[in-house]
Amino acid sequence: MGKLLWGTPKDLRTLLCELVSWESRTLTEGEKEFPFKVENKLKQLDYFKQHPEFLALHEADQGRNLVMALYEHPKAADTIVLISHFDTVQTEEYGDLEQLAFRPEELTKKLFERKDDLPEEARADLESGNYLFGRGTMDMKMGLALHMALIEKASTENWPLNLVLLTVPDEEVNSMGMRKAVSELVNLREERGLSYKMFFNSEPAFSQKPGDEKHYVYSGTLGKIMPAALFYGKETHVGEPLKGMTANYMASFLSQAMEWNALYRESDLGESTPLPVSLQQKDLKMQYSTQTPYRATALYNVFLMKRNAAEVMELFEQTAMQAATMCNTAYSGLCRREGIEGIGEVQVLRFEQLLKYAEAKRGVRFVSKLKAEILAHPEWDEREKSLRIADKLMIQCHELAPAIILLFAPPYYPAVNSSEDPFIMECIATVKRAAAEKGIEVDQVHYFNGLCDLSYVNYSDPGNGWSSYERNTPVWGKTYSIPFADMLELQAPVLNVGPFGKDAHQYTERLHMDSAFVHTPHMLESLMKSLCKKVLETVQ
Repeated sequence: MGKLLWGTPKDLRTLLCELVSWESRTLTEGEKEFPFKVENKLKQLDYFKQHPEFLALHEADQGRNLVMALYEHPKAADTIVLISHFDTVQTEEYGDLEQLAFRPEELTKKLFERKDDLPEEARADLESGNYLFGRGTMDMKMGLALHMALIEKASTENWPLNLVLLTVPDEEVNSMGMRKAVSELVNLREERGLSYKMFFNSEPAFSQKPGDEKHYVYSGTLGKIMPAALFYGKETHVGEPLKGMTANYMASFLSQAMEWNALYRESDLGESTPLPVSLQQKDLKMQYSTQTPYRATALYNVFLMKRNAAEVMELFEQTAMQAATMCNTAYSGLCRREGIEGIGEVQVLRFEQLLKYAEAKRGVRFVSKLKAEILAHPEWDEREKSLRIADKLMIQCHELAPAIILLFAPPYYPAVNSSEDPFIMECIATVKRAAAEKGIEVDQVHYFNGLCDLSYVNYSDPGNGWSSYERNTPVWGKTYSIPFADMLELQAPVLNVGPFGKDAHQYTERLHMDSAFVHTPHMLESLMKSLCKKVLETVQ
């Protein structure tokens, strides 16, 4: 047996720093180039020299690719899918140190010269010598490095268990990589006769509160959905304000009703979702003028545990109706005070209702052309395009105003949870025992408190709640879609075990080195070898 390329803590550290040095910020050239570099790295393994057909790139979109590598034992069907993402968020917050953001060793040394500028906890961690700083060290190139080391060891030692290494782009924005990977996983299963036993991620363990340094494993992940609204009032001149209604006035009622609304909080297994907040609110005036702003939009973040899209839309509509009632009551009082008739009551419509009305009024072909014109704008993302489509339809149907149009804006992450699955319970027990061997205490969290690509496997929605999402997402089937049917095909429990780190998406992002290079590799290898042992016992 030859020497492993990534078999020691030192080797893993070197691999991580190399992966981080391949900058791969979402929607950059680096993100496009990264998978080819990973492919070349994996080609160094003897197994893929002998089986090049088991290592492949698959197109995601916009020149981006995902990497899929299969280690297949000739007598095994049970398969563990190792999932990671390789894109990172941007790096402007590093300031004049931005050029070091992807050079962890140099950045960590440089920060010692500026440690007094760091927050107290980050400074203490830097001085401890236990942390490596840099963009992607924690979130989540260490997870990819761990999976590369696992597939190397499995192929070298001929483990009686199949492993699929899957690493994808775009997790930080729309998860296009994972959404494309779903169908590739279904195809691979059919082609090779695999039986998916578990979908395994190694997103980092997050602190549950400031100062928390416990190591966590996650048996599920929170979902996220983004209800959005177009507010369409009545334009007027500022010198005649009572002849119209500003969209900002209307928006104030719904945003106040949505922010921190406890109706949207879900609880399960002793954990709760964060409360909803607005992610964006703006009017659509492109330049200054004395015309009042009569069109505005808002995006709201809602986390999920059990609810599906249909249930969220019902709740959103209920909230919007209450907000409209409050708006109409206040506006009626204004009309009485000023002795005017007013422009009418604000009504609430779902996007699907607006679309049906517009198609009946202007024709399906006209509406399709209008939507295509919006979709052709490369400078607008899926969220902007969604809101602009609703806006253009309302311009054609302004007799419906004043109105609040309810819709969904991408992305959508369904929640998934495997806490009560006996196999996952056993896996967590194994991980805890392995951690204890290293003197580490591990606690279980039922829902990963960051978004995760595990949302697109082990999907369950007996009420077909996704159909509401399809009908009320203006860009559905054009620039955004979710492979719900294929997701239903990928029925296996999920688990997330990754290294401990802090401050993801901040300039103080850092990785605990003993956790990353010693403890977590031991936990992962112990878990996989315990699964191999079970396979052998079953065969015998």
